[in-house]
Amino acid sequence: MSQQTLARPAPARPGATLAIIVTCQLMLLLDVTVMNVALPRIRVDLGFTPAGLSWVINAYTLVFGGLLLLGGRAGDLFGRRRLFLGGVALFTAASLLGGLADSAGWLLVARILQGLGAAAAGPSTLALITSMFTEPRERVRALSVFSGVASAGFAIGLIVGGLLTEWFTWRAVLFINLPFGLAILALGPRFIREPQRHPARLDLPGALTATAGIAALVYGFIRAAEAGWADRAALAALVAGAVLVAGFLCIEVRTREPLMPPHLFADRNRAAGYLNFFLGPMAMMSAFFFLTQFLQEVVGYSALRTGFAFLPLATVLFTASRLMPRWLPTFGPKPFVIAGTVLMVLGLAWLTRLSPSSGYVTGLLGPMVVLGLGGGLAFTPLTVVIMSTVRPADAGAAGGVLQTMQQVGATLGLAVLVTVAGSASRSTAETGGSPADVLVDGMSAAFTMSAGFALLTVVVAASFRRRPRG
Repeated sequence: MSQQTLARPAPARPGATLAIIVTCQLMLLLDVTVMNVALPRIRVDLGFTPAGLSWVINAYTLVFGGLLLLGGRAGDLFGRRRLFLGGVALFTAASLLGGLADSAGWLLVARILQGLGAAAAGPSTLALITSMFTEPRERVRALSVFSGVASAGFAIGLIVGGLLTEWFTWRAVLFINLPFGLAILALGPRFIREPQRHPARLDLPGALTATAGIAALVYGFIRAAEAGWADRAALAALVAGAVLVAGFLCIEVRTREPLMPPHLFADRNRAAGYLNFFLGPMAMMSAFFFLTQFLQEVVGYSALRTGFAFLPLATVLFTASRLMPRWLPTFGPKPFVIAGTVLMVLGLAWLTRLSPSSGYVTGLLGPMVVLGLGGGLAFTPLTVVIMSTVRPADAGAAGGVLQTMQQVGATLGLAVLVTVAGSASRSTAETGGSPADVLVDGMSAAFTMSAGFALLTVVVAASFRRRPRG
């Protein structure tokens, strides 16, 4: 880290700066889950087929995940604040376009544009925090707040989506982005400085292979979740994605100015952090995806009540994240990440005991609280470990890799879990089980697989180095 960077003063209004950045990240994450709650009404209004409806989510995920690495490095080269505000502007305009959609094609184009805006703005959020909060304790606090809001964002999205869909219309889940986006665009130039730029050439071969490879993998996972792992299109996309990613890694090792600098993985703690940001979402996505169905189809909750059912999980997760800045500098990441990942395993194992007769208080509240606490302890230190020691010149790339790991991990995990759940559900249906039994047996199989993914995060957590006290 250069002396010039260390000498920069903290932002004049650090609270306002952090609020703007965190609001952007929350807006980008909410856009995944708020749409889930609104899908049934979108299908009726715009005439989507059952298969086509999934692309309301997947079009955004595919573009967002495929372009994150490119967006991260582009911010390093062309200006993080510029790319941040430009991405927010595109995302906000696309939200307006989507809210006005009167056909399925119109909405899908808007979702693709939202993904482009998110891929530009997303990696710059972490990079801006790293470059603007240079004092170590302030940086840890800022990254902890960011991580807590980001981790709780999926649950918050279910609550917001339920409110908007129940009280207004599905279009409100897109229009809600407008006031937040406009506020960021109005206040961002005032409170966010443009960090020092690092002139360099963009790694175009790396950008093309990375974008195409990740997009192919994400598409393959999405296709596999819809059509099964024997589907030829899914297998072809996964093979092509693997070949392109392998080519990308070869390019990165040899190029002078890589899109994903290999030295980002030279530090053992940072490499372990990246790996758990891949494995953790694979495990946790099942809680949001399957429990939403359980609450509505088995327990009989409305969309609004389903959203509020996730409030304890979000509250505990965010509270644990807010306490982390006090403890992390003293004890280091290892004890918290191990404790958090073990709690994730316990929470997911607990969910395998759900039955059609389980109620919210007796069957769901306990594992939700355990999962929220586990997520807060397991993921908040990872963001700090990855971003607090990275060089300023690589902050955007480091943030892009982090978010790419999250997106691809969540997509792969959901594809695997949906396939596992579908196989178990078909076996129950063949034996004459009721619709509730079919759903619950599939969920139990998926939660068992999720607990297996979570066990891998415990193994990775054990590899962290302990940091000295103080």
